[in-house]
Amino acid sequence: MSVAPAEQPGLHARGALRAVLFDLDGTLLDTAADITSALNRALVEQGRGTFTTAQVRELIGRGVPSLIERALARLPGPAGEADRALLQRRFHEHYQQLHDGGEFQARAYPGVAQGLSTLFARGLRIGVVTNKAKDAAVDLLARLGLNQWIHVVVGGDSCVQRKPHPQPLLFALEALQVQPSQALMVGDSQVDVLAARAAGVAIVCVPYGYNEGADPRSLACDAFVETLGELPALLAS
Repeated sequence: MSVAPAEQPGLHARGALRAVLFDLDGTLLDTAADITSALNRALVEQGRGTFTTAQVRELIGRGVPSLIERALARLPGPAGEADRALLQRRFHEHYQQLHDGGEFQARAYPGVAQGLSTLFARGLRIGVVTNKAKDAAVDLLARLGLNQWIHVVVGGDSCVQRKPHPQPLLFALEALQVQPSQALMVGDSQVDVLAARAAGVAIVCVPYGYNEGADPRSLACDAFVETLGELPALLAS
């Protein structure tokens, strides 16, 4: 476990912790294989190239519209607005088909179930704030058995704004009836850090996520945990 530079706001110089908000992709779940599959299927339908899972890990972040834009920017040939709209729609359809057909490969990272269950048992309110569509997030959390510990899910379509705007975090906290000074965000990217800072929420990061291709260990967060299984001990120290 490593702590961020001293100039970052401390985890303990705040109100009593009542809620923890988690990012989904790259923090709770490794979903890169499924995102790659859905993206490639949509691209092939339009006669475009495909990506490896390693390449897609660098494209993930800020939601499906950004994923599509980044993918098209790396492929040859122009793409009009109709192409983008169709790619987004077909991506969502292929992604849902992976789930419905039981083909999905998404898995919780090591320590996630342990961390969530321990925090839940301590009476903390737990939320998930993701730029993924809410229905897709809720469905995936249920399929992987993590929903039993989660009180609220806010998706990229739940608010007018997406992360890194603070609105989704504040929306989740309002639903949980918790003040920002009593909350913690856990994420893997600059998007999460910016959203948390703007919302006035402390931020802990994991080093294994996507972060739009940049090293997550460079994030200016309040602390790092190697796995979410370590988070309860950090908060109790």
